[in-house]
Amino acid sequence: MSGLIGKKVGMTSIFDANGKQIPCTVIEVGPCVVTQVKTNEKDGYKAVQLAYGEAKEKNTPAGLKGIFTKANTTPKAKVAEFKGFETELALGQTLTVDLFEVGEFVDVVGTSKGKGFQGVVKRHGFSGVGMQTHGQHNRLRAPGSVGASSDPSRVFKGMRMAGRTGGVRVKKTNLEILKVHKDQNLLVVKGSVPGHKGSIVLIEK
Repeated sequence: MSGLIGKKVGMTSIFDANGKQIPCTVIEVGPCVVTQVKTNEKDGYKAVQLAYGEAKEKNTPAGLKGIFTKANTTPKAKVAEFKGFETELALGQTLTVDLFEVGEFVDVVGTSKGKGFQGVVKRHGFSGVGMQTHGQHNRLRAPGSVGASSDPSRVFKGMRMAGRTGGVRVKKTNLEILKVHKDQNLLVVKGSVPGHKGSIVLIEK
């Protein structure tokens, strides 16, 4: 599956020919530099490693410094591998938003917003125990019963309870490309993508 690395700019909306408002997300895609070309003979699989964004040399691991030097490029902030490129890519080659076209459907991978430790109402959509009647003055957002008594004498694994929310890898699939601004390396996709403004995302074809 080919693709590129980008940055979420933010959300906006556009109007179609019928005047219907469509929510969409603007993504800055590339330019991405080819830093490694994996082959079946040398690595056991075929893939292309791309790098995106500028990083300080002092914050770059020594192993990545060698990779960037071979590719004749500056240190980058994000490195990711993609499979399925139809054309052969050369080391140091730059890829831009030209890889995508209007009307195509893509998958976007990112890290969801971290919301910290949350209760069951926010985390799982529980409705709470009910009204403040019959003495239930402090149970509106409580989880309620979590298990039986003597049998099975334990709480089952996977029980939906309070805990850390967000901050996980999320993939949104089949997002339609509405616009491609090649001069600004911008991609406008229908709907929302995971992450906050400025977060790194992977766009897969």
